[in-house]
Amino acid sequence: MNAMTASLAAPAPAATAPDFAAIKQRQKAAWASGDYAVVGTTLQIVGETLSEAADLRAGQRVLDVAAGNGNATLAAARRWCEVTSTDYVPALLERARERAAAERLHGIDFLEADVEALPFDDASFDAVVSTFGNMFAPNPPRVAAEMLRVCRPGGRIAMANWTPAGFIGQVFKTLGKHVPPPPGVSSPALWGTPGQIAELFGEHAAHIATEVRQFHFRYRSSAHMLEVFRSYYGPILKAFAALNPTGQQALTADLLALMQQFNSAERGGLVIPSDYLEIVITRH
Repeated sequence: MNAMTASLAAPAPAATAPDFAAIKQRQKAAWASGDYAVVGTTLQIVGETLSEAADLRAGQRVLDVAAGNGNATLAAARRWCEVTSTDYVPALLERARERAAAERLHGIDFLEADVEALPFDDASFDAVVSTFGNMFAPNPPRVAAEMLRVCRPGGRIAMANWTPAGFIGQVFKTLGKHVPPPPGVSSPALWGTPGQIAELFGEHAAHIATEVRQFHFRYRSSAHMLEVFRSYYGPILKAFAALNPTGQQALTADLLALMQQFNSAERGGLVIPSDYLEIVITRH
């Protein structure tokens, strides 16, 4: 066997599995680094819309996973559901707790928990929801398995996930160009595609309904939006922190250009429509 034949016959090196524990530690640090509630509170309407799509009813047991500052949590509580609000970043849960107290909403339990290892019995909830949260966990099959496990037969799993082609999906793509993601970890925006949802949930779903919707970001200008996201939105804050001044300037230019590309405002200000996939799964 000559050298070329031996080379062709040699098995390809095994791909190294991602270190999900290390990745999640970095993610937790990123989400805790700013104050996501400043951005998250602007997305409240999505929690309301998702609760309507999921047809949440008074008295139902609802689990909000990767709840952030509680948009879906508060929306479910406004419908007199019994809500358990979870996130693996305690500071985000504290913001949600403050909001619930300010609005005199009751029937909410706040619990630090990882969507990939939920501390609940099988079939504990009538509905499991998430708005722009579970999509960021690094191990999608594990996330789906846990959401399915804790949802009762006939219950619903409802999510709002950014799409790859929409504005936030393109923000992820831009960040990845400047600060590459860990090897082996897929883009969170794949959660905004019907194909990914069918692959992860289809075997256990009696029905899957998806609809592309839009959320409109509204800021004074591109510079204003970038200032807010750079200060408070963990992934962007951390991306800038990882770059030298030249890299920061390049990322700034790309993000500002992207905002102008998507800006639909004709009379001043900044209005950016961003597509997301609304998903309602009825569990077998």
